[in-house]
Amino acid sequence: MPGTFEPLPGGGAAVALDDVEISIIRSLAVQLLELIGPGPGADKPDDPLAELFADGPSEPPSDPVLRRLFPDAYSDPEGTPGPQQAEEERAYSAEFRRYTENDLRAGKRENALAVIRSLDELSSAGDGGAVLKLAPGESRQWLSSLNDLRLAIGSRLDIVDEDDTDLLYRLPDEDPRKPMVMAYLWLGGLQESLVSTLMP
Repeated sequence: MPGTFEPLPGGGAAVALDDVEISIIRSLAVQLLELIGPGPGADKPDDPLAELFADGPSEPPSDPVLRRLFPDAYSDPEGTPGPQQAEEERAYSAEFRRYTENDLRAGKRENALAVIRSLDELSSAGDGGAVLKLAPGESRQWLSSLNDLRLAIGSRLDIVDEDDTDLLYRLPDEDPRKPMVMAYLWLGGLQESLVSTLMP
């Protein structure tokens, strides 16, 4: 089972992780949380309804990673739209973002926190690594968070399509991007094996 998720009887998944792997995933999940940021109303903990009624942003994030995690909902997949269509797409995307981005951010935060919590429980259980066992719901949270981590790293590496991924395999060892590339590829293997455990 090392390095890949395997299904558990009755649902869920398990994977053997060593201490270094636990540390890498946890560190990436913490960085993702910091990037996503606190939710609206985080500075007003005494108001439980603040986040519920807060409008989200209407403009795309300036950070390219956040733009990849929270893309515009409306865009022309066929190519460059005309000026009027582009303006309509911007308006629709702004309205959609205003009402959905806070919830999307909250979901991504909760998934990343679930990853961190499960790794913290695992790391306190022993030394040298352990077997992480996830219930079906936790498996879905992990899957979502692994996807977010890969999107974030892929954005930093300027990966746009499959051809870009092929180039990563040919990077020389002295390339400063190599550690990020190795993390990207490793997380991809974890994600793929976790998907297979969730298939009926």
